[in-house]
Amino acid sequence: MSQPPSLNTEEIQRILPHRYPFLLVDRVISMELGNRIVGVKNVSINEPFFQGHFPGRPIMPGVLIIEALAQVGGILALLSTPENLGNPSVFLLGVDKVRFRKPVVPGDQLILEVETLRSGKKFWKLQGKALVNQILVTEVELMASVGQKWE
Repeated sequence: MSQPPSLNTEEIQRILPHRYPFLLVDRVISMELGNRIVGVKNVSINEPFFQGHFPGRPIMPGVLIIEALAQVGGILALLSTPENLGNPSVFLLGVDKVRFRKPVVPGDQLILEVETLRSGKKFWKLQGKALVNQILVTEVELMASVGQKWE
């Protein structure tokens, strides 16, 4: 498959159903369809979760870092299975081997690297890593369903 160019927020919104404040991917900077994708999340003090997590010491919640990795993985899965683009349903089914190494704070730029461990038309297993300044801050294995209705 050919490699699409980088994607901006508008293009990402044509692929994913997520919207502000829950769209956690600002840009895709590289992708090898079916194999690997790298996205970017610019972490701003204006993020709504910083009001309560935590006052005086803002830290991005780990579950939202995992969600950002899952969204990047969803972009990879949807673009790698074009038959699913008309039904952009991506559901996170499982999270394994999670490690949070360092806190993520306002002003950080998260580099979201996701690689395919197993893929198919409907189910994907992915390895995700989030980095700040080339330092690993979070790693996780994700399981997702693609293009299916949740009932």
